[in-house]
Amino acid sequence: MCLAIPGRVKEITGRQAIVQYPGETRRVLVGEEGVKVGDFVMVQMGIIIKILSKKEASVSLDAWQPKRKAV
Repeated sequence: MCLAIPGRVKEITGRQAIVQYPGETRRVLVGEEGVKVGDFVMVQMGIIIKILSKKEASVSLDAWQPKRKAV
């Protein structure tokens, strides 16, 4: 099973895009039509498979943040 974290498209050149994740940036292929710079996306096996709304991305990114224990 593969888990994906949302990334934000920083650049598109032809069918390739640069996607920034928390802590790293990756070059991926554009598989989803209509992808624009600034979109939040899900990537599987190096291919953009879904464009996310800002709310969907925010909820998912929040879920990936480590939870702090109460002191």
